[in-house]
Amino acid sequence: MKDIQIYTDGACSGNPGPGGYGAILVWNGHEKELSDGYPETTNNKMELLAVIVALETLKEPCRVTVTSDSKYVVDAIAKGWLDSWMSHGWKKADGKPALNAELWQRLTVQLNRHKVDFVWVKGHAGHPYNERCDRLAVEAIERCRNASSR
Repeated sequence: MKDIQIYTDGACSGNPGPGGYGAILVWNGHEKELSDGYPETTNNKMELLAVIVALETLKEPCRVTVTSDSKYVVDAIAKGWLDSWMSHGWKKADGKPALNAELWQRLTVQLNRHKVDFVWVKGHAGHPYNERCDRLAVEAIERCRNASSR
């Protein structure tokens, strides 16, 4: 199995509002950048989509370390929220629907395909890859805004 490093970030201008994600995959000295923007979304959706798209890009099962500044994503895995939502039919402990269930389901497919560890880093704290992912996400928002203004 290949060992892959993935760095991700999501951004939103307003919440909800125009949003974007950025991801960087690093393997064996090679880097691949991914980003996309959406006219109406939320920050949490963009944080999740960054991880999902990066994992879906891998052509074979890999050992992956995902580094993200999203407590929403990292804590859902590390604290077992995702497992709980799944086992309770995509409902939270209070009985309300888990938000973004369709994206969590997509992520679950990838978590079953790859061996994934999650690492949280503080956002906007100088982590080089996190800062690059943030720029990719913000640039994706701008591309999306420019495309919709035509």
